[in-house]
Amino acid sequence: MKNIVKYWLLMAVIVTGLSGLTYTAIQQVLRQSADDPQIQMAEDTAAKLADGQQLQNVVPPEKVDIATSLAPYIIVFDASGKPIASSALLDGQAPTIPSGVFDYVRQHGEDRITWSPQSGVRSAIVVTQFHGPNPGFVLAGRSLREVEIREDNILKIIFAGWIAILVVTFLATALIFRLLRNDS
Repeated sequence: MKNIVKYWLLMAVIVTGLSGLTYTAIQQVLRQSADDPQIQMAEDTAAKLADGQQLQNVVPPEKVDIATSLAPYIIVFDASGKPIASSALLDGQAPTIPSGVFDYVRQHGEDRITWSPQSGVRSAIVVTQFHGPNPGFVLAGRSLREVEIREDNILKIIFAGWIAILVVTFLATALIFRLLRNDS
């Protein structure tokens, strides 16, 4: 029995590593693809504002309660980081982001982050800077609720598969050792 466990442990380590790697890869694809619509929204809005279009023509008039809605939203900030137009509401007002995000965007041009303005509210946001007559920043975001549900489902599937593979590899290892013992 001791030899069976010793050989099986090597397989268990490999299976565990591959399961973890698989989950990490899938989770990152899901999370990074959650930014795709916001990248387009932020870049298009910033380009329009840089060309001198008016805020009311580029920020949707419909208000989105980011605590409950899955709808995408846009917030425009002035050059100092003060919100000047928003389709997003949180507790009845336009939410703000940490000033460090603006500092990062000033240096790098764009930031893509997971933002949690309050407990239970998580959004995938893209913040970009625009120049022109009235420079500032554009934030485009949307809820991560459905993406995180998918991530949890993938974790459950991979966990169940991991357990099943560990059981099967243990039984296979025991069977192989039994057959080898009978042959000798």
